[in-house]
Parts: sequence; structure tokens; C-alpha cells
Amino acid sequence: MQPDGNDVHSTSATSGPAHDGPPGAAGSSAAYDALLVGGGIMSATLATLLHQVEPTWRIGIVERLDELAQESSGPWNNAGTGHAALCELNYSPQRPDGSVDVSKAIEVNEQFQVTRQLWSFLVENGALPDPSTFIHPSPHLSFVWGAENVEYLRRRHALLAEHPLFAGIELTEDPDVIAEWAPLLMAGRDRSEPVAATRALGGTDVDFGSLTRQLVTGLADSGAVRLHLGTEVRRLTRTPEGWHVTGTHDFDTTARFVFVGAGGQALTLLQRSGIEEIRGYGGFPVSGEFWRTTNPEIVARHQAKVYGKAAVGAPPMSVPHLDTRVVDGAPSLMFGPYAGFSPRFLKHGSLFDLLRSVRLHNLRPMLQAGLRNLGLVVYLVQQLLASKKAQLKELQAFFPDARAEDWEKITAGQRVQVIKDVPGQGGVLQFGTEVITARDGSIAGLLGASPGASTAVPAMLDVMARCFPDEMADWRPSLEKAIPSYGRRLSDDPELARTVLAQTSYSLDLDGAAPPTR
Repeated sequence: MQPDGNDVHSTSATSGPAHDGPPGAAGSSAAYDALLVGGGIMSATLATLLHQVEPTWRIGIVERLDELAQESSGPWNNAGTGHAALCELNYSPQRPDGSVDVSKAIEVNEQFQVTRQLWSFLVENGALPDPSTFIHPSPHLSFVWGAENVEYLRRRHALLAEHPLFAGIELTEDPDVIAEWAPLLMAGRDRSEPVAATRALGGTDVDFGSLTRQLVTGLADSGAVRLHLGTEVRRLTRTPEGWHVTGTHDFDTTARFVFVGAGGQALTLLQRSGIEEIRGYGGFPVSGEFWRTTNPEIVARHQAKVYGKAAVGAPPMSVPHLDTRVVDGAPSLMFGPYAGFSPRFLKHGSLFDLLRSVRLHNLRPMLQAGLRNLGLVVYLVQQLLASKKAQLKELQAFFPDARAEDWEKITAGQRVQVIKDVPGQGGVLQFGTEVITARDGSIAGLLGASPGASTAVPAMLDVMARCFPDEMADWRPSLEKAIPSYGRRLSDDPELARTVLAQTSYSLDLDGAAPPTR
């Protein structure tokens, strides 16, 4: 391999293998045991986990841009909620009979607790020296208005309040209490309209960009990872040893295992690999915009993340929310998202990304998904045509006294929603994340969007389990050291749930938590 000019780690990959065997085999001449494509939170997390279980493995990370975490992991390209389903109402949908399904909310919270445990372990061991550089306490609120929505929130709260992971979640229908929790919500609002809110004090605001940079640069500085910036992977070719990977700046290397965590571009790269498992998959790109204010008077009156209910026909990722954000130590407020459309699969992608992703095997599923989601298409068109006045009206549903002059518009990251060819159903548009792995486990990729970054650790554990099934038993002690609940569900063990929540809150310095009782 010819090192490019943006090669961060100086050790040459052509100097010979760091040890005698590839993952799960012996006698490897491959330059890398694991090559991770994409410099975001997913690759950062997988590199961290792989180094934890196999510290002698040769790991490389390739990022097409000149900096890490500039796409979906960038702090202004996502809501930074630390998705724990404490406030996101799309994870607890209302059934046609009026009942509420909280199973997805519990699943998402379980996943985020796994992620928090790894962060806590890394802080305790000095790999992440200062948690305040990437995570801050921020109450999570759900806020609704109208009698029907108030009844929905009552039912949701009744179900979640009984669960150990949602212990302490509060419900109020008192406007004065809501005004104490989040003053902007009630200022200027008609008090005759029924309102309700829930509050979870254990919520967080996460800067996934800062976290990604700290994880990757720490690994690179220690020699555990070799980082290639400004290098775009163009070709993936299967070889007897694993994969031959080439790209810009004469990038040319081999790897026993490849992970494609390149955001929206993962679909195209997996297609180029030629693996059978990607057949039938397509993608539908959705862009987004937020309104942001740094006005200190406004920011000081809203110290929370507040989620409402999505508009009829809106995709789940478009649930409106008014969020406190802390980026580089500076607080601000964001409201949105306002959905939009771009054929790009990445914020810094090509206008031809969507067209280039179309294949004979995914054309029919993509057309079927489009026909089944005409309501979504209509919603996107309406959002694209919406005037600034119409967008302000959406903000004023949350913050009645909002003035347009206090806010600026920012463009968020691109999301590519998965279109999957489901047997018996045809093309289905999915709004979650999906791991794609080759049958032999030599390559894997991550498609989709929310909850995304917040569930990075369980997603990457899934990749490891699928791609290295024979090693997982040997890796278990190391994984349990980093993730105490590994292999167990906190939902099934209230005492373990309390211990884990207390330990991670203390280690991550959230809400001035006291040391956990052991």
C-alpha cells in the first residue's frame, strides 16, 4: 500500500504483518486484520471494541474527508439526543384501538444503556479523559397539546413508569408545572387548551463528533489504529485472503475483514463489493434543516430536549423537537427538523448518488416502496415549498413567542432510509438501521438512520457476533469487563438496571451523581 499525504499514523502497512494470523485464521499476508471505511461514530466504536478484545490486531480507518465525523456524526448534523426513548414519541406509537406500544422504546433504551456502559468504562480507564467534552445532562421532555394527545401521553407514561429503565419519569397536565420545566413552551400559549408533558431528568445531550474524534485519535496516537484521511474507497474486490481495497491517492491495501460504516455511501460501496446479501436493497435520501439560536436570553430559558408528535404523513425521523445543544462548550437551541430532499447520499456527496445506486435487482423494490409511501412524497414536497413564515409557525407551536429574527437556518446531515425487498411484501421503506453481512463474515455494513449513533455499541456488537461467531466466546470476558451487562437484559433485572444507571451516571459526571452503592 502506498501511504497518502493525509496518513495520520506513520507506521507503514507494507512493513509486514503485526502478528502471524488474520481474524480466525493463520498465515495472513493481509495488511490489515480489520479495515473500517468511514470516519464516524460507528467505525470509531467498532475500532474501540476490536482493540479491546484483540489488542494485537492491525486496524485501519479510511475517511474520504479531511476530518473525522463531518457527516452524520457531526454535532450540527444530528439532534445529539442520546436516544434513550425517554421523550421520542415515535418509539411508542399508538395502535388503532388507542392502546400504546412501548416495546420499541424499551428496546432503544436498552441499547443506549449498553452504549453508555462502554463510554463509562473508557472514562474510568482514561481513554476518554473528560466526559464533559462530549456528554451533558439535559432533561428529556415529551410535550403534547389537545385532549386526544394528552390521553395518549397519559397511557404512554403509565406503561413506562413501571419499567426499571424509565424509573422516575414524571407526568404533568398543569401548565404552571410545564412552565417551570421548560418556560418557552408556555410563554404566550393559550391556557385553555389541554396540555401535558413528561420529564425524565436522566436525559443527555451528546456531541458525537467530539466523541468520535477522541476515540479515533486516541487509538491512532497509541498505535492501535492507522488512520487515512482525505481518502475515498472506490473499489472492493474479494480475494482468497479477504478483500483488496483501492481508492484515491493511490490507496491500495488488503484486509481480512472490512466494515463499511460510511453513512449513506455504505449502500453504494456494498453494491460495489458484489456480495449477494445486498441484492434487493435500495435507499431513499432525506435531507433536513434546523433553525438554531444562540441568543443568550432565549437559550437560558430552555434547558431541555423537548419532543412532540410527528405531523400526519411525516416520517418518524421528522418528529419536531426543541433542543438544548452544547457544542464545543457553547450552548444553543435547535428546532426542527424541516424535511427536504436531495439526491445526495452524503451531505458532501454527489448529485448522482441516488441514480448510481439503482440496479436491476433493486429497481422494482424501490418503485414499490415509492408507490406505497406517496404520503411521504407529498409531505416532502410540502416541506420543500414551505415558506419561512410557515416554518416559523411550526416553531411557534412549541415556542409561541418565537421571532424569526432570533433564529438562523442550518442544513443537517443526509439520511438514507433503507428500502428492503421483503419476501411476500415487495419493497418496504424502513426507518431504522440494518446490518448487512456477507455469508462468510468477511465484510459488513450498516444502512439506515435513527436511532443510529446512540445505539452504536450494540450495533457494532451485532457486527462482531455475525462476522466472528467463533471468537465471541473467547472475547466474552473482555466484553463483560467493558460492558457489565453484556449478554443480559436490564429490563429483566431491576437491581442490575439500577446499578448500571448509577455507575454510568457517576462515571460520566451526569447530574452530580453520587458514587453507586456496591
